[in-house]
Amino acid sequence: MLTKRIIPCLDIKDGRTVKGVNFKNLRDAGDPVELAEKYANEKADELVFLDISATEQKRKTLYKLVLDVAASLDIPFTVGGGIKSIKDVSLLLKNGADKVSINSSAVYRPELINEVSTHYGSQCLVVAIDAKKINNKWKVHLVGGKVSTDIDLFKWAKEVESRGAGEILFTSMDNDGTKNGFANDAIAKLSNQLNIPIIASGGAGTEEHFKETFTVGKADAALAASVFHFGKISIPSLKNKLKRQNIAVRI
Repeated sequence: MLTKRIIPCLDIKDGRTVKGVNFKNLRDAGDPVELAEKYANEKADELVFLDISATEQKRKTLYKLVLDVAASLDIPFTVGGGIKSIKDVSLLLKNGADKVSINSSAVYRPELINEVSTHYGSQCLVVAIDAKKINNKWKVHLVGGKVSTDIDLFKWAKEVESRGAGEILFTSMDNDGTKNGFANDAIAKLSNQLNIPIIASGGAGTEEHFKETFTVGKADAALAASVFHFGKISIPSLKNKLKRQNIAVRI
């Protein structure tokens, strides 16, 4: 049985870790390097670093900060934000990333998914999808949730898989930062329709929410930020509880 993964996420803006609610009202959550060291010591399964303002500001990811964070890690490290080309991917991999995450750029130029998976392998590529319910239908949003589209979440996810993505990081904008639980209806639908791993994101507030997304949502991994950053949930405690509930996790 494949183990379920627990993944802290560092949302980066102006060199600091930040966190908001529904992608808004960001507040400081700490130094990225210090947090990375903390999560590695707590045996997080992976770490995700998202430079959330790179696309909006039309700039590249913060390579020096990526290098500094990578130096403190001994767990898989995924980096996203402002990636538009194979050259960008190459620079991030050279600076210590194990995987890259693309989001808006994949929608603007879907061929980028094919290019990255062909050059570096699908195991290196996570496609992130931010979506929210509009008239009861899940619609994809871009540029850190600031740009709405009429693209259907599930159709886009299928195309992403067909183009060679290794995983999908799905964030429910409606659930993000609310601590009310993950969008398990959408996560379960993605899990049932696709053959690649689904990382659930948006809404973690309790240890029970992680169990629910693994069982009800059938997620392969669960990503969270504020509950870890602000000490509401500790990763060792969470993993021990999941193990007691017969969910396969790496202790």
